[in-house]
Amino acid sequence: MVYIGEKDYERLVEHCLECLPMEACGLLGGIQYKKKKQIKRIYFLTNMDNSAEHFSMAPKEQFTAIKDMRANGWELLGNFHSHPASPPMLSKEDIRLAYDISISYLVLSLADPENPVLNAFQIDREKNVLKEAWKKYVLH
Repeated sequence: MVYIGEKDYERLVEHCLECLPMEACGLLGGIQYKKKKQIKRIYFLTNMDNSAEHFSMAPKEQFTAIKDMRANGWELLGNFHSHPASPPMLSKEDIRLAYDISISYLVLSLADPENPVLNAFQIDREKNVLKEAWKKYVLH
């Protein structure tokens, strides 16, 4: 289960809308306890492909994000990208490029910008895709 703060979720949607018509992408840092992943920070990274159908995260920005996670005692919990005009599903390319089975892969569909849809997935060693539950939470 992936837990994302309500304000972080809103920032994620806002950032992805700002990146239209291109895909947005980034990393998710936080803490994990058993199968519960609590996102503490979303790292919005540059899509080096500058494409509406592909993304590549800027390597230097990835390094900076991982360094910040470590400084805060967090770990890499996952990554995200947006689909400007298609459903919130992983593409064959997304699955092929997924090398880390320990993280979550989030996809935000903006096919209907007024009603964005977020899905989370796990990918196993055999490249099977498993839908993962996620939930917004409110910080007190």
